[in-house]
Amino acid sequence: MTVKSNGGLNQMRTGISDMVAVARIMNATLVIPQLDRRSFWKDSSTFADIFDELHFMTTLQGDVRIVKELPKQLESVPRARKHFTSWSSMGYYQEMTHLWEEYQVIHVAKSDSRLANNDLPIDIQRLRCRALYHALRFSPQIENLGKKLVERLRSRGRRYIALHLRYEKDMLSFTGCTYGLTDAESEELRIMRENTNHWKMKKINATEQRIGGFCPLTPKEIGIFLRALGYLPSTLIYIAAGEIYGGDARLLELKSRFPNLIFKETIATQEELKAFAHHSSQTAALDYIISIESDVFIPSHSGNMARAVEGHRRFLGHRKTITPDRKGLVDIFDKLEAGQLKEGSSLSYLVTQMHKKRQGAPRKRGGSLPGVRGRARFRTEESFYENPYPECICSSKKH
Repeated sequence: MTVKSNGGLNQMRTGISDMVAVARIMNATLVIPQLDRRSFWKDSSTFADIFDELHFMTTLQGDVRIVKELPKQLESVPRARKHFTSWSSMGYYQEMTHLWEEYQVIHVAKSDSRLANNDLPIDIQRLRCRALYHALRFSPQIENLGKKLVERLRSRGRRYIALHLRYEKDMLSFTGCTYGLTDAESEELRIMRENTNHWKMKKINATEQRIGGFCPLTPKEIGIFLRALGYLPSTLIYIAAGEIYGGDARLLELKSRFPNLIFKETIATQEELKAFAHHSSQTAALDYIISIESDVFIPSHSGNMARAVEGHRRFLGHRKTITPDRKGLVDIFDKLEAGQLKEGSSLSYLVTQMHKKRQGAPRKRGGSLPGVRGRARFRTEESFYENPYPECICSSKKH
């Protein structure tokens, strides 16, 4: 089975883990996946640039046959090209084994979200975790620098928050979120959305998006949120993100509340980062390592990175992850803006109460939203990789 793994780093990682499980179900030999070089990020990295290829193969050798390349004798044979249905069950893939009657090679064009979140055998669920959390170790180059950066952060303040500040141009354009931006910036984002063919939503009501809680929190809102939770201005905060839209000017109100903002460029030398230039998946891997090892992880939006880090931290013993209730917070921020509420004890009480049960404690995975019918309901389920509890977590430490 050959696989084209699509998307950014964490979309690829979870997709590859799904394909490992699918290969097991279909009794297929898996060829080391090819990575998507035509995605939004246009990263030319190969599998071996990002992951430890030998470790991947040896860790899973008792579960799935894995080879580096398609054998020469199979390169020219006809192959079945399949877009396996999203969120498919064990039975679906067992039926798909009929393809072996006509073909020796199956090529999977997309890898993400190919397996159901729930109702799979325990051994398949645990294989997904083994693939993601053990086999898909980053390459030595990435692992070594990631560990060095964690040590440097610890030497500065011992404890730190990793803030996945998803206030980047692509996210704001994709979600249509323009609150607090200038007219020129809003127009720039609209044009970008219009010109990105695979983004299906073109006309988006920014106000409705924000009220619905679908927008990433702004740097200013994150600053208010963290202070309300009781974090002191001296708190060390690592910004796990790409280039913030609006640059340093947009970070001013966060920095005024928390002066100790740390970026990769602050703790790594230019020489160390040189090897990662123009390879967004590799720099994202550094952010991933630093986020996993942080004392607290806080995502400003629930994207692939946020879900993957939360799931991994749950797997490691439910490490503290605070997921902002963006919909609830919008109402609070609007009251602050209107002068109906002030920063202080009242605000802190509201915010802390709202987030008491949003800090990574053990809980069952969420099912589909009520009222959603047909296959669409699977899309609304909480991702297995966001919360692999209880299948992959034998004991839990409460924080």
